[in-house]
Amino acid sequence: MPPIPGSGLAKGLAVTLRTMTKRTVTAQYPDVQPELPPRSRGVIGLFEENCTVCMLCARECPDWCIYIDSHKETVPPAAPGGRERSRNVLDRFAIDFALCMYCGICIEVCPFDALFWSPEFEYAETDIHELTHERDKLREWMWTVPEPPALDPGAEEPKEIAAARKTADKLQAQEERVAQEAREAQGAQPGKEAQSGQAAEQEGQE
Repeated sequence: MPPIPGSGLAKGLAVTLRTMTKRTVTAQYPDVQPELPPRSRGVIGLFEENCTVCMLCARECPDWCIYIDSHKETVPPAAPGGRERSRNVLDRFAIDFALCMYCGICIEVCPFDALFWSPEFEYAETDIHELTHERDKLREWMWTVPEPPALDPGAEEPKEIAAARKTADKLQAQEERVAQEAREAQGAQPGKEAQSGQAAEQEGQE
């Protein structure tokens, strides 16, 4: 069936009329902060302790907006006779948000969970060069990262959590066993003292 002439215009006018009859709402920003979705893509926070300077995020970034500098340090052997090891130490971690397109590839490819999305969005600058934020600022944004959503109740427990819980239960059982043995030893000691006291009295009477 061919469309009725003017039906598109009528639909458009209907949308306009419905909108005209609604009350307009003005967002009172910045006096009132907007309610953002919990996993909004604002800025990228850096958890420096997890970064191993593997450079994977900088290599995979399509905009080449991540700058990383590091140096190597020699770590003494953990045990006598062992070999010294070298490890990378992070000197600089910066992101140029004037180039970043917020694709999130760096966060996805990080194998050590060092990068996270933060809902912060108020970082405008008057100079474009000041949009390159160093690791100190990225670390400040890390504390604004929301907690991850809860797991599905029917999901399988992660292996890491299961292993940690098993170890904790084993340590707790060991501590309880040691405490029980200590209580039994303390309970047996007064009985031995009483027996030795009675034996001494009997010897004295004889």
